[in-house]
Amino acid sequence: MSEYQTGKAALGKVLDDYRRIIVWKLDGLSREDALRPAVPSGTNLLGIVKHLAYVERWWFQAVLGQGDPEFPWTEDDPDADWRVTADETIADIVALYNAECTVSREVLADLDSLDREFTWGSRSGTARDILLHMIEEVARHAGHMDIIRELTDGATGWGP
Repeated sequence: MSEYQTGKAALGKVLDDYRRIIVWKLDGLSREDALRPAVPSGTNLLGIVKHLAYVERWWFQAVLGQGDPEFPWTEDDPDADWRVTADETIADIVALYNAECTVSREVLADLDSLDREFTWGSRSGTARDILLHMIEEVARHAGHMDIIRELTDGATGWGP
């Protein structure tokens, strides 16, 4: 195995570890608890997971995959990805997140080099930069979820 493959595999594993934590933070909660805002901004556990599903879609499908996927946000409603609709269940949001993560893994597997440059808007960076950003993004939200979960029912930790 080349050094590149080891690097991609290692970074992918770290990201997958945090993705698993994200889903685990919803384990055993009612929909009401998963939607209960714990901070003045209204942030809630289920909204974070929905947001992260679209973050996966943006970075892996739109940027790395060079695709044109759909997103819920608009100029008039830039935070639509955080809101859970009345008909969405925990299972629906987890399924959305898991499906986006599966596609992200496929895009990552197809990348020929983490040193390849990508451009989005007026910014650019390597696939490695984007993968490291995704680890940071998911880990940061896992920390948010850890605090919100503790405030919700006292549960703490990073997994079973």
